[in-house]
Amino acid sequence: MGLKEYEAKRQFEKTPEPKPVQGPPGDHLIFVVHKHAARALHYDLRLELEGVLKSWAVPKGPSLDPVVKRLAVRVEDHPLDYQDFEGVIPEGNYGTGSVIIWDRGFYRHPAASDRQESERLLLADLEKGNLKLALAGEKVRGEFALVKTKMDEKSWLLIKKKDGYATREDILKENRSVISHMTVEEMAAAGPERAHGQDRNNRSRPREAMADDELEEAPLAAMPHGVAPMLATLVKAPFDHPEWLFEVKWDGYRAIAEIRDGEVSLYTRNQIPLAKKYAPITEALQKCGFAAVLDGEIVVVDDQGRPDFQMLQNYRKSGRGHLLYYVFDLLFFQGHDLTNLPLRMRKDLLRKVLPADRHIKFSDHVWKEGVLFYQVVKDKGLEGIVAKHSQSPYLMGKRSRQWLKIKTRLSQEGVIAGFTAPRGGRKFFGSLVLGAYDGGELTYIGHSGGGFSAANLKQIHDRLQPLIRKECPFKTEPPGDTPVTWVRPELVCEVAFAGWTEDGLMRQPVFSRLREDKAAAEVVRELPEEI
Repeated sequence: MGLKEYEAKRQFEKTPEPKPVQGPPGDHLIFVVHKHAARALHYDLRLELEGVLKSWAVPKGPSLDPVVKRLAVRVEDHPLDYQDFEGVIPEGNYGTGSVIIWDRGFYRHPAASDRQESERLLLADLEKGNLKLALAGEKVRGEFALVKTKMDEKSWLLIKKKDGYATREDILKENRSVISHMTVEEMAAAGPERAHGQDRNNRSRPREAMADDELEEAPLAAMPHGVAPMLATLVKAPFDHPEWLFEVKWDGYRAIAEIRDGEVSLYTRNQIPLAKKYAPITEALQKCGFAAVLDGEIVVVDDQGRPDFQMLQNYRKSGRGHLLYYVFDLLFFQGHDLTNLPLRMRKDLLRKVLPADRHIKFSDHVWKEGVLFYQVVKDKGLEGIVAKHSQSPYLMGKRSRQWLKIKTRLSQEGVIAGFTAPRGGRKFFGSLVLGAYDGGELTYIGHSGGGFSAANLKQIHDRLQPLIRKECPFKTEPPGDTPVTWVRPELVCEVAFAGWTEDGLMRQPVFSRLREDKAAAEVVRELPEEI
């Protein structure tokens, strides 16, 4: 079909929908399901193929019940950028109404092992009128078929195959966007200014940002280097507030990016360089064409879009997963220091200038509804949320109560101070002896003996060998019946645990991972505060 029909139906000066630009291929084929409250409520299934989104309108929405056959009407191809669009199409435009991204994810042909083979088989199936799909979304998963009917050229049937994801439950009851977590009714109430994806119409828009009135409020300054990021304070519970915005707490490496004259410096909060380790992100940032300092999180997500820290650590060797840099703040832009601008302004500018790239993503947010957003994040098994006051300045290297983090599960960083001998069939070591700093003094916080894989045991044991020392690094040696091999307190790990005892020890600590991006001197007991 191409994009001529899509373009002919729209006046892009009047609609926030993206312009008809064919997109570059990614590592995996994507799909998206839009929920569209137009003249009649319906769902739009869009499949990436040949650089566009092949699209079907599904009036009654997808079903996970193999007995149910849903009518799917073939409509015009949409540009690949439409995958990020949600918002309100104003009155007088084609498709007037509110649109949310009801679901999205990756897909392939069930018989294919890679993208190239998938495209070949899918195009052949499309020609035959019997398209076989394996979808990996947040709501819609498993194998489906799109089968062309004999009614007319546009009528197809969307049918769920019998597999482990088949169910009679009504998946449409999950009625919120997987991006903004809004319903179509809430999106309509928010108005046209709430549209997402429209800033991608012209890809990055640095010229528009340079002319923005907000930028005039930012003083001219030299680009900062070696930036220490602003930190959030841990609090006990989520909350709602009209002046606060809420973001996903990504499970990866906090990373500052300095971009200047096509050169990129990418590093952790402790100045550990990341540019070579995550070269695809560096290469994407080199194409920006402007000078800026960005703050964000480097993550690797699986095919379901969930962050996987282990895949992130192994990405350079394995290449597994989808490497992303979620950018949530803009500290410097084209000679202007933005740190004293309100966060709301900085994020508006960031959305305008950030390039459209499969490795670079704008870390979006929701307003006001922190309690609901927290529950959605928790249900998805994510680490937590970050609440930020919309008027907050950026305080380099400082922990502030204008940024708050709320975790969905208890976790604590610990400095490895020693290890015990293995027992039974275990190799290398039995448990790690952990500490945290209190007033500059390393204090014992517990032993962690669970959560290790065989690879973890060997890796950590090898890392600890050069650090072995005779003296206990604690001022007061912790009690215990098992002899401990002490080490220089340099390595940091993260553990999940059940809570704190009255003696300040962790209950049931279970090893999660090493934290090579954290300095041992920064590790303290992280006790949640009241809001």
